[in-house]
Amino acid sequence: MTDTSETRSADSAAHATRQSRLHRLMRYLPLIAPVLLWTVPCWLLLHTGQHWPLPVTLAGTALFVLGLIGMPLAMARGHGRRQQDRAAIVGDTLLGTIWTLFAWSVVLGVPLRLALTVTGAGDGQDRARIVTWAVLGAATVLLIWGYAEARRVPRVRRLDVQLPRLGAGLDGIRVVLITDTHYGPLDRTRWSARVCETVNTLEADLVCHTGDIADGTAERRRAQAAPLATVRATRARVYVTGNHEYYSEAQGWVDLMDELGWEPLRNRHLLLERGGDTLVVAGVDDVTAESSGLPGHGAHLTEALHGADPDHPVLLLAHQPKFVDRAAAGGVDLQLSGHTHGGQIWPFHHLVRIDQPALAGLSHHGPRTLLYTSRGTGFWGPPFRVFAPSEITLLVLRSPQRPPTR
Repeated sequence: MTDTSETRSADSAAHATRQSRLHRLMRYLPLIAPVLLWTVPCWLLLHTGQHWPLPVTLAGTALFVLGLIGMPLAMARGHGRRQQDRAAIVGDTLLGTIWTLFAWSVVLGVPLRLALTVTGAGDGQDRARIVTWAVLGAATVLLIWGYAEARRVPRVRRLDVQLPRLGAGLDGIRVVLITDTHYGPLDRTRWSARVCETVNTLEADLVCHTGDIADGTAERRRAQAAPLATVRATRARVYVTGNHEYYSEAQGWVDLMDELGWEPLRNRHLLLERGGDTLVVAGVDDVTAESSGLPGHGAHLTEALHGADPDHPVLLLAHQPKFVDRAAAGGVDLQLSGHTHGGQIWPFHHLVRIDQPALAGLSHHGPRTLLYTSRGTGFWGPPFRVFAPSEITLLVLRSPQRPPTR
């Protein structure tokens, strides 16, 4: 018994040590990450045997140094207390640009350099310059394409979702999901209106917004959010908070959405009835609400389902996919979420998967719970989407009891 206790104590101490080291590393990450993002491409593109003329080398290095210094400063002014939109646009654009350049320096540049070396193509200078132009060309094309992808009205993604407990009277219910609109420093009022026009073509019974409406307070982004008042649904328009609301006076956004005719489902539910059958439509605050300090805000599934008949199927709105563990434990049939943006700029999706159980699309959790994760309708921060297209989602709920089509 003593040996076992000592072993457990030693294991606990080792685990605590690893956790402590991880926490220390995370504290330094905001300092380490920008240095890596700017120095790796600078080294690979300018200082690995290219032998560029001295003015080119000096000018290129100076640009990377200015970026390393300027990006954090611009983001601090843009997203910090000052909330300067122009600074945010500069900082966000630099972040997206250098992330793309860093990623493709590693993903394309390193393997290409190795392949050229193995095949003996050209001399060292030729190989180095080929790598530089290839990486710059790929990054430029992806950034132009990614900018166009981020700014366009999302394509509509349609899918049928069968819910085993859904009654035949509710078969064919049309649910439209928009999320992560992130109205922000770049004025997207016209884009917002066009998104709402697209939603209105889908003849939805229920329209859902699963949070992260904007970056900034409701007062500052009111004009961009105003077109949401034009969205039509035959039954209801419902909304839940995202984590970004809790950076920007969340109660103001709840009040504005209520003013625009949307029903905030803050740990509560409503009933959607048709043909003698009932669907419980519930919503919870974002999980970050619990630490926001705002009175009455928190993610409480039990409260959201209080009074609902447990025999009725449940459609739950929760901003972050990771709430699905609680949803599955609570017997939810379908959870709708956003938050991930599908990674937004490849290969950031690998980092998203560390924090979330799903990146995009439909997934199964527990004995009966389905999770649909949207890639988002807008974009956060960097105005680029690379291999992670935005979407407006139309989910047609199907009952296994529906009569066969003729």
